[in-house]
Amino acid sequence: RRVNAEGVKFGIWIEPEMISEDSDLYREHPDWAMQNPGRNPARGRNQLVLDFSREDVREHIFDQICRVLDQGNIEYIKWDMNRSVTDFYSVENRQGRVSYDFVTGLYDFMEKLLARYPKLMIEGCSGGGGRFDAGMMYYTPQIWCSDNTDAINRTRIQYGSSFFYPVSVVGAHVSDVPNHQTGRITSLNTRGITAMAGTFGYEMNPALLSEEDKAVIREQIKTYKKYETLICQGDYYRLSNPFCDECSAWMFASKDKKQALVNVVRLDVQGNMAATYIRLKGLNKES
Repeated sequence: RRVNAEGVKFGIWIEPEMISEDSDLYREHPDWAMQNPGRNPARGRNQLVLDFSREDVREHIFDQICRVLDQGNIEYIKWDMNRSVTDFYSVENRQGRVSYDFVTGLYDFMEKLLARYPKLMIEGCSGGGGRFDAGMMYYTPQIWCSDNTDAINRTRIQYGSSFFYPVSVVGAHVSDVPNHQTGRITSLNTRGITAMAGTFGYEMNPALLSEEDKAVIREQIKTYKKYETLICQGDYYRLSNPFCDECSAWMFASKDKKQALVNVVRLDVQGNMAATYIRLKGLNKES
């Protein structure tokens, strides 16, 4: 209620397919974790993977999650599989199809969850874009594109994603600098332009921002809201190849070809550089 009173929606991050061996659930049901018999398990992030191919496992986790969601007005979930599945073995199910049954079991779980909470927004994630597939997009219409939020790297990541996925589903944020993965420092303006080629958001501590940065962010939010329909529903044009060219350029055009938003990020800066010309696409010459 406190969060909603501030005009903010409340969400949580969950990793329901993972299990810690130091937990009551594992001590009670060690066979619920996927492990190959007679071998030491392959751990990731000190965790094992729950056997979502089994209905009894899914039912138990479903009840746990519902108890949490019923406690308040939770409108958003980031559903993260933060380690890869390695030991494809099930005590209950026929071997050779465990991975298939795991995925269809997850779909069944999502179907039930959204039937119970139809207004719940779920963002999919698996170390970033590991869950970027059409099946998951049916249930999670937003997917965290990559854990790499470096603005320069992101131009290439989002360029590649654009060949398969619409901008409206690509989770993209402005993060702190130096970037936590590359150590690169880019301007807040560059980070904002890059993130606007996706769902657009911020992952930083507002209390640590300068007044100048806060002012820039306010303007960025106004800009995104102004062009959000054009970005999410317009036609997307790739104007350069950031893997080959010295800049990353893209544009959004309205369906009637009368309005366009052009974005350019220079990937390399040197002294006395030659001018770069960007040829636009998709506009109506008669308009």
